[in-house]
Amino acid sequence: MPTFYKCQRCTACCRWPGQVKLTDEEVSQMSSHLELSEHEFIQEYTRVRADRRGLSLKDKPNGECILLEESKCRVQPVKPQQCRDFPNLWNFPGFQKDCDAIAIPVDGEEYRKRVKEATGRHPPESFGG
Repeated sequence: MPTFYKCQRCTACCRWPGQVKLTDEEVSQMSSHLELSEHEFIQEYTRVRADRRGLSLKDKPNGECILLEESKCRVQPVKPQQCRDFPNLWNFPGFQKDCDAIAIPVDGEEYRKRVKEATGRHPPESFGG
């Protein structure tokens, strides 16, 4: 039986160092949400990805996402797809140790429905049984 993880917005995932890859559309949405020009947003909040194939969000010196303010995401309504996809469409072994998402056993159909609601995307057929 598949497990759907219901996010509790604990922000643990925002505190792990990593690389949040951005699309042009996401840059546009986040800059608009923050009432900045795209140029200003790019200069202040992004860096060139290690593979030099696009932009990712900067990290704070402590590894947190630059858009995390105390315990809230500054761009929650328009956060990147990569962020919306965690932990149901991607995660890593042991993430549950720090993440407060509630594990809910569901059947395959319910899993796909909940993932669509949480992420805005349909999971691949191989997900959720």
